[in-house]
Amino acid sequence: MSAEQHRPPVPETSGDGRTCAGEGFHPHLGASAADGGPLRERLHHVRADALDGDTAQSGGMRRFAAISGRTVGSEKLWMGQTHVAPATASSDHHHGESETAIHVVSGHPEFVFLDRSTEPATEVRLRTGPGDYVFVPPYVPHREENPDPEREAVVVIARSTQEAVVVNLPSLHGEHPPAR
Repeated sequence: MSAEQHRPPVPETSGDGRTCAGEGFHPHLGASAADGGPLRERLHHVRADALDGDTAQSGGMRRFAAISGRTVGSEKLWMGQTHVAPATASSDHHHGESETAIHVVSGHPEFVFLDRSTEPATEVRLRTGPGDYVFVPPYVPHREENPDPEREAVVVIARSTQEAVVVNLPSLHGEHPPAR
């Protein structure tokens, strides 16, 4: 049998050529991890209004999962949004063994951590804006702040672990990243 004979049927498209999965054309693609659908054999579309708020939280923040083991069956990746209310800060926390990448969508959030290469350790504040990226290594204590008194800050987060690991801490001085 040729490779051409192994191809699945071409999906239906809208008048402008876009695929219409999930909007009545392919209702079977609405499967999720909860209903046992073929999660690892297809693409998943998670609509902005369908984000999952049942995630690990830190004070002052609201986290919403888009891509996770529960929502789409991912095994090595978590991705979602975090909203930081005006004039507020998260609790000090780290994300365990997970590497975390942050993309600023709106607002000017600030990310605070301790530079332990100095004695004593020095607090560092990264001031960001829309379009900026921040990388948080595993186990590094930090917090997010939104100094704007009127507007919420929104960031998109991707983690190298399946779920949103959040370990809340009493302060940035608490736990240290493991020696490598």
